[in-house]
Amino acid sequence: MAKLSVLREMWEFIRLHKKYWLIPVIVVLLLVGVLLFLTEGSAIAPFIYTLF
Repeated sequence: MAKLSVLREMWEFIRLHKKYWLIPVIVVLLLVGVLLFLTEGSAIAPFIYTLF
């Protein structure tokens, strides 16, 4: 439940302060985090880590 409140607060900040350019930045960071999490134990992990 606490994670949802963080997302709600982030959305309120973006909406109230008109910082809509933050949305793509947050989405890209979330996608990179998910990619790193999912490939942590797989055989392609060394190839993913060379990108960063």
